Amino acid sequence: MAASGLWNPGPRGCCRPSSALAPPPAADHLFRPISAEDEEQQPTEIESLCMNCYCNGMTRLLLTKIPFFREIIVSSFSCEHCGWNNTEIQSAGRVQDQGVRYTLTVRAPEDMNREVVKTDSATTRIPELDFEIPAFSQKGALTTVEGLITRAISGLEQDQPARRANKDATAERIDEFIVKLKELKQVASPFTLIIDDPSGNSFVENPHAPQKDDSLVITHYNRTQHQKEMLGLQVKEEAPAEKPEEEDLRNEVLQFNTNCPECNAPAQTNMKLVQIPHFKEVIIMATNCENCGHRTNEVKSGGAVEPLGTRITLHITDPSDMTRDLLKSETCSVEIPELEFELGMAVLGGKFTTLEGLLKDIRELVTKNPFTLGDSSNPCQKERLQEFSQKMDQIIEGNMKAHFIMDDPAGNSYLQNVYAPEDDPEMKVERYKRTFDQNEELGLNDMKTEGYEAGLASQR
Repeated sequence: MAASGLWNPGPRGCCRPSSALAPPPAADHLFRPISAEDEEQQPTEIESLCMNCYCNGMTRLLLTKIPFFREIIVSSFSCEHCGWNNTEIQSAGRVQDQGVRYTLTVRAPEDMNREVVKTDSATTRIPELDFEIPAFSQKGALTTVEGLITRAISGLEQDQPARRANKDATAERIDEFIVKLKELKQVASPFTLIIDDPSGNSFVENPHAPQKDDSLVITHYNRTQHQKEMLGLQVKEEAPAEKPEEEDLRNEVLQFNTNCPECNAPAQTNMKLVQIPHFKEVIIMATNCENCGHRTNEVKSGGAVEPLGTRITLHITDPSDMTRDLLKSETCSVEIPELEFELGMAVLGGKFTTLEGLLKDIRELVTKNPFTLGDSSNPCQKERLQEFSQKMDQIIEGNMKAHFIMDDPAGNSYLQNVYAPEDDPEMKVERYKRTFDQNEELGLNDMKTEGYEAGLASQR
């Protein structure tokens, strides 16, 4: 990336004095949603020093917001004197609560055109070639799957002339590996692309939205100690063990100061412990920003992970079903078979709302994805989204019967039984034993709750 500055090398004559920054956008519109129809969303231009010829070039910065990826800064540098250019992307949002791993099976040439957001902290791997691009070895990029491979090829070819001149034995092996990478771009046989980002700010497009993508697996995980240190996150030191006094918090609303996730202004979050009838205790947190008016709420389970997972199936047959209370935890996935729709874990976070409220949130999440809008979108994909939105409206209005399935491996989700304490004829609740992969995703396989004190004593 070009270095910004006001330095003039003098005798070369091709460089001009640096100009001032373009007028910045208003503070409340600093990060605008990405849209091809937004004429007010213009990049900020900064005259910067070219690190190739040391003349002044132009850097363009675009501050925008992408769903599933928060705020980003897209920067592009070009020099009209030597023709050198460079682009990169940086995350302007916070580090997410969990890391994310995208596993994409590339089977067809169309998969090479998937949009990819890769941050600095993401590691890229292709297991079939035993190939890996380590974290922080490349700048962040907004590109495609083909663009990632092309960028890797360019990086390997960069020092090949010097290796060949020195008759380095590795030059021939690198040439052979570059040929293999170029063959991947033809998709002669399927291969796997893995993007592992501990910061949780990378993204791989699902071109089949709102349907489930069988070629793409998204896994959210808790960061290791090494990954926290790599990202520069501070780990809280364990306080000396003290027996706290028990307090009854059920009738109190606790308040603490925080920052607004939209404008970063100081805000206040309210938190309360609530008992749900015929279920358990949950923690409801709500934030209201007086500066920009943004409101958000989140629900956390107040208890431990249940011994068994829970699958709740509701047959929606009447408009009154929309008024059922619903608790969706962060570990719960949602499925509507009639729409061929599946909402993965951690998407939309934890929510305490009604069935109608959750269906409206799902509709807004799917239909307002900018990758499927604008003049560059696929017409077939637009039709599928319109059809999905119409069917979702029919379900909400009670004109279409459908099955609503909540699958929570942690067992911390709930859907109101309007016939309680009797059984609901339209609702089926199943308890099941979690698989090894589900326990791994919840972090339970490495958790030792019995006999750990003896192990610690032997280590001492």
